[in-house]
Amino acid sequence: MIPRYARAEMADIWSPETKYRIWFEIEAHAGLAMAELGVIPKDAAQSVWEKGKDAKFDADRIDEIEREVKHDVIAFLTHLAELIGPEARFVHQGMTSSDVLDTCLSVQLARASDILLAGLDRLLAALKKRAQEHKDTVCVGRSHGIHAEPTTFGVKLATFYAEFERARRRLETAREEIAVCAISGAVGTFANVDPSVEAYVAEKMGLSIEPVSTQVIPRDRHAAYFAALGVIASSIERLAVEIRHLQRSEVLEAEEFFSKGQKGSSSMPHKRNPILTENLTGLARLVRMSVTPAMENVALWHERDISHSSVERGIAPDATVHLDFALQRLAGVVENLVVYPERMQSNLDRLGGLIFSQRVLLALTQAGVSREDSYAYVQRNAMPAWRGEAAFLDLLKADKDVAAHLTAKDLDALFDLAWHTKHVDTIFARVFGG
Repeated sequence: MIPRYARAEMADIWSPETKYRIWFEIEAHAGLAMAELGVIPKDAAQSVWEKGKDAKFDADRIDEIEREVKHDVIAFLTHLAELIGPEARFVHQGMTSSDVLDTCLSVQLARASDILLAGLDRLLAALKKRAQEHKDTVCVGRSHGIHAEPTTFGVKLATFYAEFERARRRLETAREEIAVCAISGAVGTFANVDPSVEAYVAEKMGLSIEPVSTQVIPRDRHAAYFAALGVIASSIERLAVEIRHLQRSEVLEAEEFFSKGQKGSSSMPHKRNPILTENLTGLARLVRMSVTPAMENVALWHERDISHSSVERGIAPDATVHLDFALQRLAGVVENLVVYPERMQSNLDRLGGLIFSQRVLLALTQAGVSREDSYAYVQRNAMPAWRGEAAFLDLLKADKDVAAHLTAKDLDALFDLAWHTKHVDTIFARVFGG
């Protein structure tokens, strides 16, 4: 986790202080539930809660103990005993380390999800606003990076809105799947801890119950969660790459906001570089790095091993922190994106009307010409226009084979931008409703 790309709200979830606070709450709630069953004295369980709820856990002290005992949960419990006193002997009754670690990770990932969902909401709001603003701003659509046919910048942004709406639904599902509690003891049989304890802890921690754990929560849940984050990262990259392409000097249809006093290059004062979206492309790669290890964590040995542990200590904070930063950055880019409709129109005109080639092709077929001949007639006039030798429309009007089937007036009517935007309202209604 690099501080440069970490927002405090998300980073705090993964701080030692937050982790130890969650560990305590899991242990204390379990103790209170056990006390109701008569497993431990009620006054001892209550004393643990009262003494620990406002305690400040010393991460350095816990690290010091761990260096000796070589076990993080035991180190925490030892430190807890230092703070609480004799009643601490009733803590962790019948539980195993994974009960604490896995349930804590579920809490952290659920909280991280809520922050990510808020980031997606901000991005969706920005995309909707800018899409509606440019609903009728005509620009060229590109396939293979080459001019194809007209679209609108609003439709372009609407595609991203729909994509991030799907991302939001996936993350909601992933959050639900990951937010589970397991307090089932060694090998998950509840031999030394009653299932009602698990239910109580789950309720207090805002989790559902893992129906069957094997001492650990099954890692297919985590694999699905990190896969969802990876897909969101890929969607972020797709929008970032689109903006990067549009900002190229040869295109310049849109660009990142360039603030007063900002400098783009240490050597070339004229530069206005797409640094934010380039950064987002890199951050997306970092988030996707978590997906394969999460998949490989699914196949643990028998009821448990800890091969997943070191992986999750890295990918959980890294993926959520980087994705959170990326979502907030991308939302800001969209909110402040500078759009150049005049340049869009200039680029539309750049190929001398070639963007209407399909309309001419279809018109010829409807006039009785075979598709093969229609394609040949259009292409032989398109290629000189591509080379800038003449306007496409003029070449078509001068072609005897074309003129035999389409009048000059017919051809003029085919070169109409409005033909390509007549269903924009339908697209917007599908995406945004109404």
